[in-house]
Amino acid sequence: MCGRYAASRRPEDLAGLFGVEKWEPEETLAPDWNVAPTKSVYAVLERPVKDAADPRPVRQLRALRWGLVPSWAKTPEGAARMINARAETVHEKPSYRRAFGARRCLLPADGYYEWVTGERERELEGKGRRKRARKQPYFVTPADGSVMAMAGLFEFWRDPTLPPDHPQAWWATCSVITTEADTEPFAETGEAGESQEPGPRSLAEIHPRMPLVLPPERWATWLDPARTEPEELLPLLAPPPAGLLRAYPVSTAVSDVRNNGPELLKELPAPEESTLF
Repeated sequence: MCGRYAASRRPEDLAGLFGVEKWEPEETLAPDWNVAPTKSVYAVLERPVKDAADPRPVRQLRALRWGLVPSWAKTPEGAARMINARAETVHEKPSYRRAFGARRCLLPADGYYEWVTGERERELEGKGRRKRARKQPYFVTPADGSVMAMAGLFEFWRDPTLPPDHPQAWWATCSVITTEADTEPFAETGEAGESQEPGPRSLAEIHPRMPLVLPPERWATWLDPARTEPEELLPLLAPPPAGLLRAYPVSTAVSDVRNNGPELLKELPAPEESTLF
């Protein structure tokens, strides 16, 4: 799954990388190393520009709220639970089906966080010495240092309790598409090298799901709003080639959403002691 991620790149850099034609400076977001559900995040999408003479879709960088609210929803209360959509069923589920056919986006990230219970912790839990095992966070990121482009969906929701001209009358929300986690070994062991303590050696050993990362050659087709039929979109949901990502342990400080800073991405030589004893 994807329940927390990091997004620290500047909008100017993202615009250049993704070929963005339009973005509004007033939508500029501060770097965020601990993105949590319901926060505003950057999304790359293609739509016609409102009130423009040219009706063609324009590639834009927009700020959306993470947690999708379907256009038909009566209230936005379920948004925090709709942060992920499964690739296997996204074309069928009522909450995502319309967006999959017409409103797809890319969600740029430095990487995402996932939590795992260590072997020692599981042993203690099994012996009844802990009621609830502590979990060690890992950061999953492209091995080559590039930006992770997560496949996403977006929707617009009209708040019926507000007048049409109210600045908060319309919500623009999004969801990350997830797929089965890679079972192949990580691309590299990281800075800790052979000295790293035993731990997960593949994404599947951390969590059975992962965000669907789209390689650059799929971006244009994925974003094209003219493509609406499932048979031409479903092949794009194939998992990326194995070995493109690496994962390493980071401070448990990331588990508290109030903590936010580049130090959260610092690689630890081994899981934190507090999670082992």
